[in-house]
Amino acid sequence: MMNKLKVDGMHCQNCVKAVTEAVSALPGAKGVQVSLEKGEVTWEEMGVEIEKVKEAIEDIGFDALVPTCCCAQK
Repeated sequence: MMNKLKVDGMHCQNCVKAVTEAVSALPGAKGVQVSLEKGEVTWEEMGVEIEKVKEAIEDIGFDALVPTCCCAQK
């Protein structure tokens, strides 16, 4: 199963690299993909807690948000 967080504040490929490295460094984070266009990071659920990923992203200066369901906004 894939997990996803929205990442605010990324502006370039250096930002993508920083987020990729921060999340990939967490034990259990596999298949990390960061999309500048979508403003999100995804990874395979392999025992890493979403709060740990959120904290790692925020520690390097970005805002990390759990995406909300589109149907919840109606």
